[in-house]
Amino acid sequence: MLDVTRLRVLVAVARYGSVTAAARALNYAQPSVSHHLARLESETGTKLVQRAGRGIRLTDAGRLLAERAAEVIGRLDAAENELAAYTGLRAGRLRLAAFPSALGTIVPAAAAFLRGVNPGLDLRLTEAEPPEALRMLRAGYVDVALIFRHSPDPVSVDAGLDDEENVDVTEGLRERLLLDEPVYLITSAREACPSDVVDLSQYARHRWIAGCDRCRAHLIAQCTTAGFTPKIAFTTDDFVAVQALVAADLGVSTLAALCLRAARHPGIRTFALPDTRRYVYAVRYGDPPDPPAVTEVMDALQAAAERPRTAE
Repeated sequence: MLDVTRLRVLVAVARYGSVTAAARALNYAQPSVSHHLARLESETGTKLVQRAGRGIRLTDAGRLLAERAAEVIGRLDAAENELAAYTGLRAGRLRLAAFPSALGTIVPAAAAFLRGVNPGLDLRLTEAEPPEALRMLRAGYVDVALIFRHSPDPVSVDAGLDDEENVDVTEGLRERLLLDEPVYLITSAREACPSDVVDLSQYARHRWIAGCDRCRAHLIAQCTTAGFTPKIAFTTDDFVAVQALVAADLGVSTLAALCLRAARHPGIRTFALPDTRRYVYAVRYGDPPDPPAVTEVMDALQAAAERPRTAE
């Protein structure tokens, strides 16, 4: 069995790029890091590092092992934290990864509620788009991932994780639907809508503003269905910037309801797109039962998502 301490050293070298930086991050002496790497190579029977100028770099085998080791160590750390919470050795800690518009709406409401009912819960937040959030969840760096999809299909669809050969990326992932929200066409307030019923083909000659890679792919698919290829003039993950660009009459775009709840520019108009929805899920990893802190956060997120709100 591979030694976990040596795997931590390899992961640190991969993350920080040198023996010196890894030693500093781990609070080890530099010779100790080199010793652990040499012993790990002996254990595996494989060359894991090679000299590159005055430094070193990982071989292909070293990179492969470092990637897998990061997942293993993440799960071990998560298990240690969960066990400590169960046995009362420390206050509960919950790590949540969420996409930006959820961090600006659902998450603060849930966090405020949790602070009132469980002041000892240490909630830590990380901003991450759905593919990265799910990778962090599987690796054990977070306990709950808040993601969205443009269809109610399983996690692997439209989540950016189905690129690993011979790996079932949905294994161990359990999700709860929090929100089924509308998606809007966003235009400048100065522009008149061609008709009461929004048809994207009416905007075939307009310039478009696209979001993240997955949102951009969904936009292109929608426009293709409407019979045209959008002329994408700008691409930004920032939904506030998208609205500002639209308000400046530099293009049109689409945004989900949470983006408009988080922040709305006064210079835009919104039109609900028929038969177009975005689905928001809270996802956790591993077999039930969940640790108490995870259950509390899931319930708080559900309550925050269902809270009555004014129309976008």
